[in-house]
Amino acid sequence: MKAVVLTSGGLDSATVLAMAHAAERQCYALSFDYGQRHRAELGAAAQVAASFEGTVHKTVSLDLRGIGGSALTDDAIDVPVEPTEGIPVTYVPARNTVFLSIALGWAEVIGASEIYIGVNAVDYSGYPDCRPEFIEAFGALTAVATKAGVEGDPIKICTPIIDMTKAEIISRGVELGVDYAQTVSCYQASDAGIACGRCDSCRLRAQGFIEAGVADPTRYV
Repeated sequence: MKAVVLTSGGLDSATVLAMAHAAERQCYALSFDYGQRHRAELGAAAQVAASFEGTVHKTVSLDLRGIGGSALTDDAIDVPVEPTEGIPVTYVPARNTVFLSIALGWAEVIGASEIYIGVNAVDYSGYPDCRPEFIEAFGALTAVATKAGVEGDPIKICTPIIDMTKAEIISRGVELGVDYAQTVSCYQASDAGIACGRCDSCRLRAQGFIEAGVADPTRYV
């Protein structure tokens, strides 16, 4: 069975790719160069994809800097290094909607029946497009927006870590042989993938390793 796996280069998506691979899916890893501040994640995504035998990896270029509105796509907006209330400025407007839409198109082209995405609604930053409600709504869209759906075989959106804590995600990844040293989660990582250790993503990642009882391989400033 073919599956498109959204692969950002971060901890969560690396684990999801490992889970899809362990489920004996023929994996087509999909990454996006969307003008993100933390471009080191693109190299990490390629490295992670290459670590799973037989995985096809594609990077699609978008220009989300053209609309901005996020600290990840607008250099005039600082990445917060302290906890904030509400949806943080690192939220990229409609990002997962755009990513899943392109993944849906590629899935149709290659004949994949599933799309895996590493959204999480437990230890996360509060992004609206990481919630079960969003995934359910997008899943309904696949049934009416695609040839496959109209013909009665809609492409399934798989979210295997949506209800897991960060520690549980890390523990599962370790079981599956994920090398987390390859991954980059920091919102303002250097070109070499060195993490700031202060942003929301870094804090969640570091706490996850502590709670999982696993040594943190992240390279911090």
